[in-house]
Amino acid sequence: MEEHIRTMMPFLDERQKRLFLASMANSYGRGGVKKVCEISGCSPHTVIKGKKEIEGGVEQSGRRVRKSGGGRKKLEDEYADLPTWIESIVSDDTYGNPENPLVWTTKSLRNIQDAILQKHEIYISFKSIGTQLKKLGYNLQSNRKMLQTGESHPDRNSQFEYINATVKTYLSESQPVISVDTKKKELIGNFANNGKEYRQKKDPRLTCDHDFPVGKMLKVAPYGIYVMNDNTAFVNLGTSRDTGEFAVESISRWWDIIGRHSFPRAEKLLITCDCGGSNGNRLRLWKAELQQFSNRTRLAVQISHFPPGTSKWNKVEHRLFCYISKNWAATPLIDVETVVQLISNTTTKTGLKVICVEDEKEYLPALKVDDIVFKAINILRITPHGEWNYIISPTE
Repeated sequence: MEEHIRTMMPFLDERQKRLFLASMANSYGRGGVKKVCEISGCSPHTVIKGKKEIEGGVEQSGRRVRKSGGGRKKLEDEYADLPTWIESIVSDDTYGNPENPLVWTTKSLRNIQDAILQKHEIYISFKSIGTQLKKLGYNLQSNRKMLQTGESHPDRNSQFEYINATVKTYLSESQPVISVDTKKKELIGNFANNGKEYRQKKDPRLTCDHDFPVGKMLKVAPYGIYVMNDNTAFVNLGTSRDTGEFAVESISRWWDIIGRHSFPRAEKLLITCDCGGSNGNRLRLWKAELQQFSNRTRLAVQISHFPPGTSKWNKVEHRLFCYISKNWAATPLIDVETVVQLISNTTTKTGLKVICVEDEKEYLPALKVDDIVFKAINILRITPHGEWNYIISPTE
């Protein structure tokens, strides 16, 4: 009989199990309820309820397993104002309102649960609160950097249109077009890096518990050059300072290693970059170094800067830097060689190829360009935005 019970149990619904176990208990006689409960693992209340149904001759109508109206009530039916309570807590409309209990805390499910308990003296599980939030149209979202600090430049859109048209012209003429910038500096050592990686269970990679500088610690500055013509990239990994000299040296290295071979008939070069940092539009050293580069390569170098606050539209940001970050996610940058290899092995489904070299040159800080040298720069400013668009040509 025990084998019979274990064989039948998986094939029965709730009501059938209840009636079947009740009939088996009756067959066992005295102590039958305890016996079938031990065999099946069901509660004695379930078997007793089945016996009462058999004795009372209760029949099931249709195909329902439970009685009509049975089961737990929906939270919305039990607490009609629950959606309103939750929305009043998480809504941005109430942010800063002293009546909002979560103004100064994280809006986690458990904190929302505590807020409802505190204000309405009702306990709702945090999982049910998550379900309610989905019904209200809420989901987890991170911040998005889209709002520009200060007012947008009135000529911002016209500069975008000019850059787009100029890039198309250069590409149609098979002249090189590069997008440049410096990625944020990275600390070298066994420090935690953002992201996750697959490892054996309970075997996380161990890194230092702090990453603040202790003594003299090495930092690297990856200067990226993304070539729009052929979806290739070059990274000059500086171990010194991020200066205008370093920026132009990075472009010069790209030209010597890759550019002059890829574009043997190039007569001019278009560089797109942002308005700040080592390639800022107001930086004298940047322009003076570009003049030397132009003289050496005999290229007419045109520079187009993205307006302030719009560097995220620079191609190097979302065609190169984001993939480098993904490639070394959760991997400690223990030494310079590791960084070089990780950057060099960065690829995409669209066929991105990256070459990375280490730059051990020491760049001096605060190098000044005197007026005589600056005035000698052969620069042609392109109106109406000459501060953003200019051409530096070789001097005779």
